[in-house]
Amino acid sequence: MRAPVALWRALGVVAHLIYGAYVVWWSFPRLTAAQRSARVEVWSRTMLRRLAIELVVKGQPAQHGPVLLASNHISWLDIGVIHASRHCRFISKSEIKSWPLVGMLATGVGTLYIERESRRDAMRVVHHMAEALRAGDILAVFPEGTTGDGTSVLPFHANLLQAAIAADAPVQPLALHFADRRTGQISFAPCYIGDDTLLGSLWRTLCARDLQAVVSFGEPQKAQGRNRREWASDLREVIVAMRSSPQP
Repeated sequence: MRAPVALWRALGVVAHLIYGAYVVWWSFPRLTAAQRSARVEVWSRTMLRRLAIELVVKGQPAQHGPVLLASNHISWLDIGVIHASRHCRFISKSEIKSWPLVGMLATGVGTLYIERESRRDAMRVVHHMAEALRAGDILAVFPEGTTGDGTSVLPFHANLLQAAIAADAPVQPLALHFADRRTGQISFAPCYIGDDTLLGSLWRTLCARDLQAVVSFGEPQKAQGRNRREWASDLREVIVAMRSSPQP
């Protein structure tokens, strides 16, 4: 009985992706930055509804930049969930730029792309991130560098935090998890790790019942003399604590 429901949801998702591409192509050139941000947030919340996912936001998202959001990483859904909570510019792997439709949407909402295997490109991206932060942008990174299963937080890579140090900008820790709304237990439906395929993860998500995406925003903090590795370690500890201690 879940397959017909999942297929109906899938049709809604495809239609909403096409609508998003139209908005980016036709409307975005005419909108201010604030208007584009508002449209992205509304579009992302609607996408979650198409997927039958309830969004729960805890804490206070940054209202304006400069700020760098640092989040744990679980799923391909994470970017949409965060955008539904607070529009920001993500730092993403360069392959996404060439993905059909998705690449157009990602580029349209201001994504900065990085060649993850290239140290030189990482330096280039850090430079552009620092410029964007000085200009007052809200950026977001996944310091784990890959997805986990949602039960723990992997060690953080520190390179991209150098942008916040260079721009003297705060970092706001952000904790994500997916849960079963009935039981409160972690849901593995949206996970995208190991041998998971994107289609397999998407199908599990479409079939899931009572799925809840929980986004917890912590208090922004500055480096205060810490180097990027020390700061990355401290931010990871904060996010681990946020995930284990529910916020109001």
